[in-house]
Order: sequence, then structure tokens, then C-alpha cells
Amino acid sequence: MKLRVILEPSEEGGYTLHVPSLPGCISEGEDIEDALTNIQEAIALYLEPDYF
Repeated sequence: MKLRVILEPSEEGGYTLHVPSLPGCISEGEDIEDALTNIQEAIALYLEPDYF
């Protein structure tokens, strides 16, 4: 699955990322590599089935 990820510099430093097709799926990271790793985890959690 391919998803568009928007990466923006954060005012506090680092980066903020969000996935437009997954409302509320947002993450941050201190550098681009960290931010991309974090958004991948956020996407996986977002798409994980809710069994409760």
C-alpha cells in the first residue's frame, strides 16, 4: 500500500508528518529519518484492527 505523507519542518525543531488519507495520523521526529520511522509506526497502528 502506498500512502502520501506530508513532511513539514516544526517550529520547535524537527519535523511533523501527517497522512492526508488517514485523518488524525500524525507523528514527529527530530530528523527526517526519525520522522519517517515514526510515521511508519503510526500508520501501522492506525490501520491495526480494533478488537475491543
